[in-house]
Amino acid sequence: METRNTTAGTVNPTELIEWFDATARPLPWRAPDVTGWGVLVSETMLQQTPVARVQPIWEEWMARWPRPSDLAAASQAEVLRAWGKLGYPRRALRLHQAAATIAADHGDVVPADVDTLLALPGIGAYTARAVAAFAYGRRAPVVDTNVRRVVARAVHGAGDAGPPSTNRDLADVDALLPTADAEAARMSAALMELGQVVCTVRSPVCDRCPIAHDCAWQHAGRPAYAGPPKKVQKFAGTDRQVRGKLLDVLRGTEGPVTREQLDAVWSDAGQRDRCLDSLLVDGLLEQTDDGRFALPGEH
Repeated sequence: METRNTTAGTVNPTELIEWFDATARPLPWRAPDVTGWGVLVSETMLQQTPVARVQPIWEEWMARWPRPSDLAAASQAEVLRAWGKLGYPRRALRLHQAAATIAADHGDVVPADVDTLLALPGIGAYTARAVAAFAYGRRAPVVDTNVRRVVARAVHGAGDAGPPSTNRDLADVDALLPTADAEAARMSAALMELGQVVCTVRSPVCDRCPIAHDCAWQHAGRPAYAGPPKKVQKFAGTDRQVRGKLLDVLRGTEGPVTREQLDAVWSDAGQRDRCLDSLLVDGLLEQTDDGRFALPGEH
């Protein structure tokens, strides 16, 4: 594990927020008229998925399902088809479930309170805080990989954040946020933006950083990450790829498909069967009485 610098740096909220206000990317879910629902959809889609892939799908979803009740009225099959190739399709079903609860129990309006958000189906700690901060301007520390890296470098002088620690990471970010809700929410967004476009993993552009002059990592000579080797997530040949190929067959076909149609997409029978079983267990596919396979409710 990487040792953190004992000389802590600082993050000036005013400088960071001014930089964000001047340079933030004009992402559609940041528009002033976007509702809490639009932010919840974007945050769900953005988990482990690049902005460029999310943006067109998000825009399609918001045009098609502008309110939670609109999505709740759609079938699971429609939702999975509209999710397309964003990956991790269980997110789509969790969002569908959350939409139904929001429509039924919260007047079709996404709650603003973190604890109430956490009570929604499939909404975790990160998403709840992100919605509270970015949709409603609440003071809620929002911690993702990018924010952890910024804090590790700027405050602790480390090359990277190392293994996550929920309590420590939340405390680190909470200590940086201004007291006022609106300023704290803006700073949360700024920290994330800084990690995404400036304080990147491999090629940080420190000459564009608004807080470089106070950065502990800079003052320490920008030491390289010294922790254990990080695993690089591969995709080719993984169960995730096979599951995606199997789902693609269903998304591209109206109604049930045969086992032969699914068998054709992957030659390794053992892996293919394992992935097919996992899709059934996860509720992403269903098997018909005659042995064919379909998206949920589409048979």
